[in-house]
Amino acid sequence: LAAVSHDLRSPLAAVKAAISSLRNTEIDWSPEDEEALLATVEESADRLDDLVANLLDMSRLQMGAVKAHVDEVEVDGVIRSAVTSLPGSERVDVDVDSAAALIAADAGLLERVVANLVANALSYAPESTRVHIDVSASAGRALLRVVDTGPGVPIAERNRLFEPFQRLGDIPSGEGVGLGLAVARGLTEAMGGTLTAEDTPGGGLTFVADLPLRALDGDDE
Repeated sequence: LAAVSHDLRSPLAAVKAAISSLRNTEIDWSPEDEEALLATVEESADRLDDLVANLLDMSRLQMGAVKAHVDEVEVDGVIRSAVTSLPGSERVDVDVDSAAALIAADAGLLERVVANLVANALSYAPESTRVHIDVSASAGRALLRVVDTGPGVPIAERNRLFEPFQRLGDIPSGEGVGLGLAVARGLTEAMGGTLTAEDTPGGGLTFVADLPLRALDGDDE
């Protein structure tokens, strides 16, 4: 509760303030002001939606209640669906090798994994830089990389990245719930894959989701 209280209260307070302002009949808001306030409501609602989704996913993972329905999916479409609604999506480049165009995954779970990884990269990478998503094939596996040029994370601390309620770097204590990467790893493993972190050449962090290219016969998880 202590970990999530800030993430819950901040967007709720922003929504409350924006709605109260819009309903104030003593102020003649310009169309631009109204649009800005409505944008605040939408962005805050999106933050709440993401937080609730991650909390529910983490609860399901800890209870062992996540069941992946693996099928052949078009990875490019899943990636673009995951990225489109993210703030800063215009900074994301996608490159999918034709050999990895179709992979064995649960489309819904994969979309959540990609969204969480890209949201994390966009948060830490300087706004003047771009985030790259690269998908390639190797030895019957699909390697989905999310590459940023942010501050990076020391090797000794990388395992903590995937623990729930952990935030590394210069973010003050209590700022952010730190569930996105833990959920991403759990959902990746539910699809028969792995999720690791490595250095980005030249600086930054790269997340690598290793997933099967093809489902095993009779495998429905």
